[in-house]
Amino acid sequence: MLKSPMPTQSSKTIRLLVADDHPIVRQGLVAILNAQPDMSVIAEANNGREVIEQFRQHQPDVAILDLQMPDVGGVEAITTIRAEFPNAAIIMFSIYETDEDIYQGLRAGAKAYLLKDTPCAEILEVIRAVSEGQRYVPADIGTKLAARMERPDLSDREFEVLSLMAKGKNNKAIAAELNITENTVKFHVANVMIKLGASDRTHAVVNALRQGIIKL
Repeated sequence: MLKSPMPTQSSKTIRLLVADDHPIVRQGLVAILNAQPDMSVIAEANNGREVIEQFRQHQPDVAILDLQMPDVGGVEAITTIRAEFPNAAIIMFSIYETDEDIYQGLRAGAKAYLLKDTPCAEILEVIRAVSEGQRYVPADIGTKLAARMERPDLSDREFEVLSLMAKGKNNKAIAAELNITENTVKFHVANVMIKLGASDRTHAVVNALRQGIIKL
């Protein structure tokens, strides 16, 4: 567990941006944060496009954003923000804990990951720690991430093949859609199964869905 100093009257106020497409969740979190003497929510967003615009406008000390948002997804929003503001401090906040989403979010530059059922005291502690330049990932999720980091990334073409496999397409149909030969499809399918530790096509799709690599 990260430890950060308790706020004092002389503490700097942490300026926050909160992004979540569920109004009740967002408003509840905003109320909790604004009740803290050392925190102030200066902007809100209900989709990925808005969070990018709000970050550009306000440049908060810490942004807290849901990974699953409309228009622009959380990972893409993090990537865009970090490209423009390399020192941006971003906390991923989600009800999901798929390996791939968390891995991609941290890889994009997020500083921390929190599940939405995290106790309020811990959320506040993590925000203060991240505002001071620290990182945070729960221990159990850290174990999953370590395993994910050992697995090779799929290439863009392998991801396309996997996505079509998940739609039930056979090699001939995949080859026609991607304008490649069936032998090339077989090559990519074999690589996908190796990288996902799968024994067959169905197993590969199941593993990919469970890990959050693809979504139906």
